[in-house]
Amino acid sequence: MNEQIIARHWLALIAPKAAPALATSTVLILARIWNANGAEHSVGNAILMGALSLAAGAAGVFASVGYAGDKVIAGTAFAASGALAFTGVAGYSDGLSLPLLLWVLATVAAYGLAASYWRSDRRTAVAHERHTRVRREEHAHIERVEALKAGAQIESARAGAAYAEQLAIALITRAALPGFNPQALTDAGLPQLPATDRDAA
Repeated sequence: MNEQIIARHWLALIAPKAAPALATSTVLILARIWNANGAEHSVGNAILMGALSLAAGAAGVFASVGYAGDKVIAGTAFAASGALAFTGVAGYSDGLSLPLLLWVLATVAAYGLAASYWRSDRRTAVAHERHTRVRREEHAHIERVEALKAGAQIESARAGAAYAEQLAIALITRAALPGFNPQALTDAGLPQLPATDRDAA
């Protein structure tokens, strides 16, 4: 079977692996910009970010409990809670040491969570590929069997046609022999041959 070959660009291959670091770096940069524009030691801004972080964490807890819990929504809510807390601390503090430490911890945690999803996606992709390969091989085997059956039927039909042609030639040749008497064959106990136009003449 012909399969479409798709060559992925190297950026498309690297982008998923770089996404966690880009996300945490973006949060750090925005928090430091916010810090430079008045968030440093601002209690009101710290309380706001803390409240938003707690609300996102509570939403993650509610989304993860019960039979109708959704892992995707819960994971998104917990990630938002962590990002808001990180933003609040990085925006409130006056130095870079604590924000950088939090950035490292957040990046490591993000890669830890992403690695489990990448493994799960890889297992799913490998299982799908194996299943597709098995189905393709089964279909190819069925196609080969059907082709062999069709070829055998064609050869059988050709052999039957050739036999009928040879039998007709043999009957015509025998009837054309001098001294051929179909009645003598019938008297000898052989099955009676059908009457031909030559006998009627």
